[in-house]
Amino acid sequence: MPVTILVGTQWGDEGKGKIIDVLTRDVDMVVRYQGGNNAGHTVEIGDNKYVLHLIPSGIFRESIINVIGNGLVVDALALQNEMQHLVERGISVKNIQLSDKAHMIMPYHCMMDRFREFQREEGKKIGTTGKGIGPAYSDKAQRCGIRALELLDLNLFKARYTEQAEKYNKIFSEAGFETLDIEASWEEVKAAAIYLTPHIKNTVVTVNEAVKANKNVLFEGAQGALLDIDHGTYPFVTSSSTTAGGACGGAGVSPRYIDDIYGVMKVYTTRVGEGPFPTELDDEVGNHMGTVGHEFGATTGRKRRCGWFDAVASRYSCMVNGVNKLALMKMDVLDQLPELKICTAYEIDGEVTKDFPSDCRALEKIVPIYETIDGWMEDTSNITKYEDLPEKAKKYLDRVAELVEADIAIISVGPRRDQTFEISK
Repeated sequence: MPVTILVGTQWGDEGKGKIIDVLTRDVDMVVRYQGGNNAGHTVEIGDNKYVLHLIPSGIFRESIINVIGNGLVVDALALQNEMQHLVERGISVKNIQLSDKAHMIMPYHCMMDRFREFQREEGKKIGTTGKGIGPAYSDKAQRCGIRALELLDLNLFKARYTEQAEKYNKIFSEAGFETLDIEASWEEVKAAAIYLTPHIKNTVVTVNEAVKANKNVLFEGAQGALLDIDHGTYPFVTSSSTTAGGACGGAGVSPRYIDDIYGVMKVYTTRVGEGPFPTELDDEVGNHMGTVGHEFGATTGRKRRCGWFDAVASRYSCMVNGVNKLALMKMDVLDQLPELKICTAYEIDGEVTKDFPSDCRALEKIVPIYETIDGWMEDTSNITKYEDLPEKAKKYLDRVAELVEADIAIISVGPRRDQTFEISK
């Protein structure tokens, strides 16, 4: 697997961190290419559980270079805290590289995030995490953002920080909103900049040198494709390109080097926060999925909404990403359900379609068309190969793969590293 991209094909929280951890057995470098600390990857190794927000999931193998690419927006304080927390747990952070081109999230961005959400009328809220992601990407697009390379010159950095913070405070003050203590916040940001300085590198060169040396490089996506700023359920999306195409711009590598694209998806569907969700279940089955699957956001702790597998949305996502290998997650959550449903088409205003609509207003009117499949009613959590799965479980998984038009490569039957196995069919 010389150059591989791994993406989530639903609304995030698919279990990408675990699959990346599994794949890193054969990897030299892991590159995170978009998003910020609004995402969370959970990795369980033995009895130890780790939640990552900015640091690539290759951090648990000491030989791997972990790159935080230019496509991210990075909260300096959050990254410092995350690195220090790992060190306290005995994990080395010496192989972390932060792109000098990555834009930085500052305390005023987080305040602006909360300010904008506060201003939205009830029923029109986006469901932002309040981590400053959107405002930081806005500054990047308006060409007034602060990049990591500016942290290397503290005098220049302070001048830029103060200038931007004063601009934001003016907006807050005029609206009667709380303002930022610029001097106090600067002292915290300065300490984080000093801590991060040894890790700030020209990672475009780092990544391309690895690719050209035929190293195994894995690009790690955050969130999910249905939260993509262009291809997701706009406006209930994140502020970055979460699809496989975002890896090239977000890391500075040519698409001609990409070999495989893994799509990670649960065998049911979940979503955190606001936005349309055609197969959502507000009943005992949905509660069962949420309870057995421990469906709470790794970053926010918010309860995830649960529903049947949506093959229409997932096929669309696989198409946009060019997925050729599937990682199917959490099949053990369905072990005790006697009857399973897969959404194979949508009915919208009396018309049946298998295409995923671009307009959220259409998604809110959808009546899902389901195909029913018998459940297997057997414990799968200790199974280690495809051949040993119950026949009804294999039938369900094969049907999912057929509907989304990609081949199964990995199956997960539980949260631990050892509850995952690759298949060759």
